Amino acid sequence: MKTAYSCLTLRYVHDVVTGEFANVGVVVYAPAGRFLEARFTSSYERLNSMFLKIDHAHFRSLMRYLANSFEELAAEVRDGFMVPPLDALGELARKILPADDSSLQWSSPGGGLSEDLSRTVEELYVRLVERYVRGQEQQSRSDEEIAKPFKARLEQRRVADRVQPKVITTPDYQYEFRFARQNGIWHVYEPVSFDLVDPNSIAEKAVRWLGREKELRDSPDRFKIYFLLGEPRQGEARKAFERAMHLLKKIDGTELVREKDVEGFADAVAREIAEHDRETVGREERPGE
Repeated sequence: MKTAYSCLTLRYVHDVVTGEFANVGVVVYAPAGRFLEARFTSSYERLNSMFLKIDHAHFRSLMRYLANSFEELAAEVRDGFMVPPLDALGELARKILPADDSSLQWSSPGGGLSEDLSRTVEELYVRLVERYVRGQEQQSRSDEEIAKPFKARLEQRRVADRVQPKVITTPDYQYEFRFARQNGIWHVYEPVSFDLVDPNSIAEKAVRWLGREKELRDSPDRFKIYFLLGEPRQGEARKAFERAMHLLKKIDGTELVREKDVEGFADAVAREIAEHDRETVGREERPGE
């Protein structure tokens, strides 16, 4: 049975005079199926290659805000708390990101019929966003998708609010980690998808992390990186993934968390947070010590 859906594309408009833009996300809504899903790219490199001088930290922060906002809205739709009509998607989207003169703009609404709404989201995202990526890896799964099980587990353990983004800054560079907490040093948890269409891109992505981490070591912040690894699902990419892990192990003090171990690792992080809270409360109750 086919379900009617409406959809929007989110555009990064670099120059309103020339009309230059790049698609950076899609949203699909089907009230009959209580379905709402959005996908946004975090690849500021793509925009840099097209327009130059993109504030990557600000861009990633905006994309994360949009993704989280639509996840909350999707939960309300799924649970039946709010199921507006099919043609209300534009209004819903503008509540999260109002129409103004900023660089991010919603397209005119579109739509169609779908037998598999999740697959439709994927197909629209690939066709409208990923197909125009030039000079970078094409992802079968994004870093954000790899992050979802880790984030969901922390939410189940009710400690997700204790793990927040952290910008590590050096005189010449900065990088915002998606998840971080401080306990003596900064513990930063970074999802990295190696589930890429082109196996040659897997090693290149690991090499970029080697260079990035080396530069970040000039920061006054002490930190340890825990990589949450998204593994390739195509068999021919397994050797490339093993080489990528070997490269990442060259980063001193880092820890690699395989995809199958992510939920158990998140449980361990939650226990550490709880233990740290108990110790903190204990010290506060014994001020003379």
